[in-house]
Amino acid sequence: MNNTIAQVGNKGERVRSDCYVTLELTESGGLDIQPESKVKTLFGKDILNLAREVLEFFGITNARLIIEDSGALSFVLAARIEAAVKKLVSTDKEFLPAMIPENEYRTARDRQRVSRLYLPGNTPSLMINAGIHHPDGIILDLEDAVAPDRKFEASFLVRNALRQLDFYGAERMVRINQVPGGLEDLEFLVPHNVNLVLVPKCESATQIRQVNDRIRQIGERMGVQPQVWLMPIIESALGVVKAYEIATAAENVVSLAIGLEDYTADLGTRRTVEGTESFYARCQLVVACKAASIQAIDSVFSDVDDMEGLRQTVLRSKALGYDGMGCIHPRQIRVIHENYAPERDEIEKAKRIVKAFDEAEAKGLGVVSLGSKMIDPPVVKRAMKTIATAVKMGKLSQNWREEE
Repeated sequence: MNNTIAQVGNKGERVRSDCYVTLELTESGGLDIQPESKVKTLFGKDILNLAREVLEFFGITNARLIIEDSGALSFVLAARIEAAVKKLVSTDKEFLPAMIPENEYRTARDRQRVSRLYLPGNTPSLMINAGIHHPDGIILDLEDAVAPDRKFEASFLVRNALRQLDFYGAERMVRINQVPGGLEDLEFLVPHNVNLVLVPKCESATQIRQVNDRIRQIGERMGVQPQVWLMPIIESALGVVKAYEIATAAENVVSLAIGLEDYTADLGTRRTVEGTESFYARCQLVVACKAASIQAIDSVFSDVDDMEGLRQTVLRSKALGYDGMGCIHPRQIRVIHENYAPERDEIEKAKRIVKAFDEAEAKGLGVVSLGSKMIDPPVVKRAMKTIATAVKMGKLSQNWREEE
């Protein structure tokens, strides 16, 4: 490849909803755009028009553009062409597709984050219908799931997805690359209403401050104050030791996640199903999160065919105090939700405690009792959290008091 030819995207028999573009700048001849697509009869004219619009937007008047299309949506095609252009031309201009109204929402600090679905940031076919599986969050991954030589082009695709892809109400998350390199990723995310940024391999509060400094700088350029939550990922022995420092580094840190593949590699051991090698780290992270009043998020379960193994892992995770975990396949979402949800006996006990608290409060009593037992404030607080979780996860009606 020389400085007049750029190639971007994916192609091959198994590639869907993507395209592979080859852009060559020429000295004359105008724009020669050659779409190769199975749906050329239906959409060839649209592909041609969009390609021409992108090239002309960047002031390119002489070029040969070959588009090998495998059903790419417009925002994918535009991202691929823009990435190719910017491999050859220095420009600050951005070809931005419209922000759809469905993507203009913000999310709450204490939003439920039981399940988070990881998706490679350079594979549009896996993004397009992810929201219909109803995970609590969808993570577009710019780090481990993207090859180093593809990270540049993935940034444009993720940016366009944040503007055009319907997330069906899931929290719109992106995992950036390790700081300091990941700070550049924020330029593609913060202006486009990303809800939460995952900060991988986090080992200090300084890294969180660096991320927030860049978010603030971007906001100042935009003339707004972006609301971006942070979820640092603890993936090393040093990160575990500094978990509380990281958890309390900034007000917008809403949770810590643990990444056990990298953590066990850092220890020089292998990850096991039993998890004895990571037990200390997982406990340390939960304690740090609870002390900081933020959510603790467990690692992913990598065997997508072992549903019973996943169920057992979720139950152990819940017993340790975790609030949720990541997943790498949509089929894991249901198992995660069902087993993090409060069980029926937990809900019934919580209801009795909350009703006893309501009665004591109505009578102006400073002490809550259930039968002959006194109920301490932390027990009431835990019961209220159980009720709230049960309502959020559809295990209990929001109007359960009236219904009883």
